Amino acid sequence: MEYPVWQLSAFGGGFWIIVIAVLHVYVAHFAVGGGLFLVLTERKARRLGSKPLLDYLHRHTRFFLLLTMVFGGLSGVGIWLTISVLSPQATLTLVRTFAWGWATEWAFFAGEIAALLVYYYGFDRLDAKTHLRVGWLYFLFAFLSLFTVNGIIGFMLTPGDWPVTHDFWDGFFNPTFWPSLVLRSALALLLAGLFGFATALGIPDAKARETMLRGACRWVVACAPVLLLSGWWYVGVLPEAVRDFVLRRSGEIAAWRTSYPFLLVALAAGAMALVTGLPLPLRRALTVILLVLGLGLVGTFETIREAARKPWLVHGQIWSTDIRPGQAAPYDAPFLPRARFAKVKQVTAQNGQEAGRELYAMQCLACHSVGGPFKDIRAYTAHIDAPGLEAYLTGQGKLFTHMPPFLGSAEEKAALAAYLAQGINGQKPVAQKPVDVTPTAIDLPPFDAASAPYLLIGFNSLGVVATAGCDGSFSLGVPGNTLAAVLVKRDVMPEVVTQDVTVTYEAPEGFKHPAARSDFWKYAKEIIGKKLDADVSFTGLAPDGTMAAGDKLYSAAGIPVTPYPDKGGVDPYPVFTLTAKDAKTGETLAVTKALAPASTEMRCFTCHGGAFAVDGVTGVSADTAKGILAVHDKRNGTDLASRARAGAPVTCQGCHQSASPNAGIDSKGLPGLLSLSAAVHGFHASYLAGGDATACSNCHPTSPDGVTQAQRDNHAAAGIGCARCHGYMEDHALSLLAFEKAAGKPAAARLMAPLSPRSVAAVADVRPRAAWTQEPDCLTCHKDFTRPEAKASAFNTWTKDAAGLFRNRKEDTGNIPCAACHGSPHATFVAANGYGLDGNNIPAMQYMGFPGVVGSAKRCDVCHTVEMQGGDVHHPNMERE
Repeated sequence: MEYPVWQLSAFGGGFWIIVIAVLHVYVAHFAVGGGLFLVLTERKARRLGSKPLLDYLHRHTRFFLLLTMVFGGLSGVGIWLTISVLSPQATLTLVRTFAWGWATEWAFFAGEIAALLVYYYGFDRLDAKTHLRVGWLYFLFAFLSLFTVNGIIGFMLTPGDWPVTHDFWDGFFNPTFWPSLVLRSALALLLAGLFGFATALGIPDAKARETMLRGACRWVVACAPVLLLSGWWYVGVLPEAVRDFVLRRSGEIAAWRTSYPFLLVALAAGAMALVTGLPLPLRRALTVILLVLGLGLVGTFETIREAARKPWLVHGQIWSTDIRPGQAAPYDAPFLPRARFAKVKQVTAQNGQEAGRELYAMQCLACHSVGGPFKDIRAYTAHIDAPGLEAYLTGQGKLFTHMPPFLGSAEEKAALAAYLAQGINGQKPVAQKPVDVTPTAIDLPPFDAASAPYLLIGFNSLGVVATAGCDGSFSLGVPGNTLAAVLVKRDVMPEVVTQDVTVTYEAPEGFKHPAARSDFWKYAKEIIGKKLDADVSFTGLAPDGTMAAGDKLYSAAGIPVTPYPDKGGVDPYPVFTLTAKDAKTGETLAVTKALAPASTEMRCFTCHGGAFAVDGVTGVSADTAKGILAVHDKRNGTDLASRARAGAPVTCQGCHQSASPNAGIDSKGLPGLLSLSAAVHGFHASYLAGGDATACSNCHPTSPDGVTQAQRDNHAAAGIGCARCHGYMEDHALSLLAFEKAAGKPAAARLMAPLSPRSVAAVADVRPRAAWTQEPDCLTCHKDFTRPEAKASAFNTWTKDAAGLFRNRKEDTGNIPCAACHGSPHATFVAANGYGLDGNNIPAMQYMGFPGVVGSAKRCDVCHTVEMQGGDVHHPNMERE
């Protein structure tokens, strides 16, 4: 932000840090352990009076000097040069904070150089005692140099109390100082043993060679368990959030973490193999392998340490982008005007790509390359288009803190997302076109208000039943809609009939074989735990069947329905026929139609890649599902992707409890895990924060331009979106998470931490609710059944339990379900979308000839055979002019 950016797009700054730093650390640690190796080997050689060992040591010292002083010194300068141009602000902070520490370390390093030169050139000039003293002096300087640098490096990850006290010693003797010192000391000794193998194999004298090989073996084998235990100690003193990230939440670190003990075992085993009498050529080859493994061990530890430090260069002080948090606050303010060396200061319609390039250079390039070997940005983003990348940028640094937050305005965020999608990945912007749907023509059964003895009203319990439609990968819900019916015997005082009558339902032609175009039945055994016959639902129902009599209504729960007609194409609104017959005589009493809406329109591909699976308009594709499972596995340590590949897909409700009517199983979930609704909304809220009500259509089939258009009720027609009842995404998620937090589920607090409510003042003001059983109460806005105020909101006032849900409630006399007259949830009358009025308002169109609440416009004659004189029989204020 305050300095120009070194443009290294092909490699990224991280590549050069890795190459130079790992090689330098490898040699620098050898410089410490090798110093002790020199003096102990010399002491042994002089004690034994072994000229072959002394000759070997002289040659080894020359190799040691050239490697550690020449290459080690130059690579050390290379590190300073690299970090000063990649991260000038962080480098300046380290220099200023530890000026005297660096001065001391450089003095020790100068002592190293002098002592080693005297040790080498005095090999045949100094007496044995003096020569050994010089060797011990070199090792002391080398260890003190390690001691000093260790404190400064540890400070970058765990500054301890320094941010509060700014005391030199608080920063130097930080929480990881001692475990890191033990680990690095053991690593230095192990590397001394490895390089001892490399030079000992050149000893002509067999006895001396075997002596040195056995000695070097002891160094390696003795240090391996110390490295393992000190590594565990090191991780144990990390801050809890960092430790959790290292041990559980980073897929990148997991591979390195597993490699660490494996490399230690391999090094110890290889060292022991070298002293078993193998042929000399084989020993040389094995030594090369061990040196490479040793380099791998150094790289593994340094990679874990660097990854654990992300998103910081200096923990809590400077991000990996070399920007201080204080410089960037407020984070959502325009960034470019504050960046001193930015060429573009404001995003416009004409300079979006150029602005995005500037933002990429200052906020991404420090870690990511473009097409390079290290953290290639294309590998992370090529499968996602600009809207999905905007979501990623919105959530960046919130739940997973290995990356700093995006800094900038909404316009700058869009510019960076567009540059990543189009400028780097070469995508072409695609304008989303509305799906062309055809209004449904329905042949409604006739109704004569003057003579009809009965009327039958059908409705479905949910406005639409949504499933992912990728059952070969995972299941978010199984095909199954619930239809309900009320049979009314028309009279002066109408009567609801539930005895001696049979009510059947019948799927329309083309929807009688749902298994033909759905994989659910293929994987039913894995998904719900039992094999199903084709076209039979998880509740045992077929597309045609008989409804069960209940309390004042008939119902069929779990009718197998998909949005895929046999002939092909997509139709989310199959129209079922309901028929009521006298159970004794078989006489038809009444016939009606009812929608059984089903949808697989989930736009998961926006963020997870892929596309719609069916006709480009609906269904989660296999590629998208693969991306979702990969993220779940990476973040939670699961193996869902491999299970899906093996033909054993999982149902999300198997682990995460769900009270959804189409869960398909007895979804109790696993102890301690969030409910499915809380987990899904709680996770995604960080990425969809700040959006309006249209954010819901990223996951739900509610887009007015989609193939389903599920949000089609009178609220939508009045411009009342999802947020007026459920709250914005953040509010909705917080209400669910608050309930889970009160139940003692630890993940709830973590997901709540980045979220701020938008409909109330504070998180504490959000009332907790149980998913699916506590929803916004209609009477919050419709107080005493009156028309609501213009800006009324139902958010934060929940039904007490499932009995208070709109889909389960009945009018005051307890006879007629609210949904029978008013329509299904999210499809209340007048309901309207691209499929026309007939299908969306069947009861009203059949019995009144116009859309509206059944019985509205003083049409009491729908049920009553005499003219009614007014009153609020069903509920207060029911009459409307």
